[in-house]
Amino acid sequence: MQATITSVLQVIPTPQSPLSHQTSSNTLKGLESCSSMSKLKQFHAQIVKHGLSYDNDAMGRVIKFCAIAESGDLNYALQVFDKLPEPDPFIYNTVIRGLLKSQMLRDSLLFYLCMLERSVWPNSFTFPPLIRVCCIDNAVEEGKQIHGHVVKFGFGFDRFSQNNLIHMYVNFRCLEEAKRVFDNMCERDDVSWTTLISGYARLGYLDEACQVFDTITEKSSVIWNAMISAYVQSNRFHEAFALFERMGSEGVVVDKFLAASMLSACTRLGALKQGEWIVEHVKNSGIELDSKLGATIIDMYCKCGCLDKAVEFFKGLPRKGISSWNCMIGGLAMHGKGEAAIEVLKEMESERVAPDYITFVNLLSACAHSGLVEEGKHYFRYMKEAYGIEPGMEHYGCLVDLLGRAGLLVEARRVINEMPMSPDVGVLGALLGACRIHKNIELGEKIGKQVIELEPQNSGRYVLLANLYAYAGRWEDVASIRKLMNDRGVKKVPGFSIVELEGVVNEFIAGGRTHPQAKEIYAKVNEMLDRIKSAGYFPDSDGMQHDIDEEETENPLNYHSEKLAIAFGLLKSKPGEILRITKNLRVCKDCHLASKFISKVYDREIIVRDWNRFHHFKGGECSCKDYW
Repeated sequence: MQATITSVLQVIPTPQSPLSHQTSSNTLKGLESCSSMSKLKQFHAQIVKHGLSYDNDAMGRVIKFCAIAESGDLNYALQVFDKLPEPDPFIYNTVIRGLLKSQMLRDSLLFYLCMLERSVWPNSFTFPPLIRVCCIDNAVEEGKQIHGHVVKFGFGFDRFSQNNLIHMYVNFRCLEEAKRVFDNMCERDDVSWTTLISGYARLGYLDEACQVFDTITEKSSVIWNAMISAYVQSNRFHEAFALFERMGSEGVVVDKFLAASMLSACTRLGALKQGEWIVEHVKNSGIELDSKLGATIIDMYCKCGCLDKAVEFFKGLPRKGISSWNCMIGGLAMHGKGEAAIEVLKEMESERVAPDYITFVNLLSACAHSGLVEEGKHYFRYMKEAYGIEPGMEHYGCLVDLLGRAGLLVEARRVINEMPMSPDVGVLGALLGACRIHKNIELGEKIGKQVIELEPQNSGRYVLLANLYAYAGRWEDVASIRKLMNDRGVKKVPGFSIVELEGVVNEFIAGGRTHPQAKEIYAKVNEMLDRIKSAGYFPDSDGMQHDIDEEETENPLNYHSEKLAIAFGLLKSKPGEILRITKNLRVCKDCHLASKFISKVYDREIIVRDWNRFHHFKGGECSCKDYW
């Protein structure tokens, strides 16, 4: 039964005659090393025996362990509290923190009211946990009242309370109130600045975040990291790189947090050279390589197409946290290396590291991308049988994807029907994608309409259904999808591809001509297409004439963004150098086919990362074996 604020009756040892001060002092010191409730109860009995059962200092220590410690017992803390005739603010604060820790949010506020009713005045430590309670519970009105009490009791200029208030108002999406608290601060620290900067950025006001950043005269690495992270999380990677360079020019030392933020930017852009520079800096500067940073480096190598380096780095880690194992399995999944992912799981188990929920999401994804149907079905059962992990939405999504890609649409549909929860858009979207691959119009139409209603602003959902109609020659239905998108104001995500050469990131959009070398690039595309046509390539425009494809059909098929990126790569790189392309959408059938021919005709390895997986083109073949 959950603990409550109301009195819980239990026999507490009766106080005896007080013993010596030295004996009681030793008992109180013993509480500092207490590690279990059984030990705590022994100390409690001694404290009572020493005549200290009503002493706030002694009983406050007992309550602190019970309420705050991982092995504590909040019920017991409340029972002890009930016996105290005049608990002081420290004890009230401790119980409030314990209730917060146990997610008993409303009880925390009620306990504060009890404190006031008993004329116990709060101190500076009372309000930060109460503000966090309101923040977590999204209790807007109560949060504003607590703010009033902060001012009323004379803590309006307490920095800890002010920082928590800024965070609370950001969480409430009340940026004006957050800024007002910030402006009234007499002394600001890194927490104050970063909370406001991150708050602006999280709510989409990145320019305002930048303005706040620019007003800071002395910026710590924490503040630089907050602004760079804001750019990365807002997908404004070029600004993140520019700020990183500015930071270096100002002599700011890169720490592990900044390194992780910049590696994330490199990962999203596919900027391998810059990512490798940061990894070298980490190695040479003595930055602590903790589990999180190690996992970020593995992720960067995997998503920049350097799977061999990811594996090498992973094997060289002296200590592998669960996140490192998961990143390695996830990276192998993206590259279609299902068998290798299974081997990593077995190695993980042999080292007695227990896989978790994410481990099996990544493993099932690896099976789906590699066509390992039986293995995927086995591990879907295995995670519960061996580790008691109940399949969640993501696991079901991977299983549906696995079955759907293999053409087992009836079985995939049965899995959805038998799910213990209602399928989300991800699960249904996996089945819709499979219907497109296998051209199952009837089922695809039914699922497609459901998916569009679940996610009406996602243009990709409309694209998939329209493509199904196009394959079936149902052009009126294609037109109706276009109209529905227009009526709802849904804009298609423009396709773009990125290639990094000599540490510089170059971005191309379909049919775009803004690049300074556009004339040479288009000439190279035409030359490239002529050569591969001579080798047997014939454009695959199936369904494109009336299709709502990921890249606008107004742009000719020849000038899709990845073709422009590959042409630029051929122009600017040395013979035999690997080309690495990052694309924000799914690679279309024609570009996939053309890339195979280009890899053979130009004797180049081309690695393309689309939104779903990697394609390694070499010698006219793709690593996906056309299973994508």
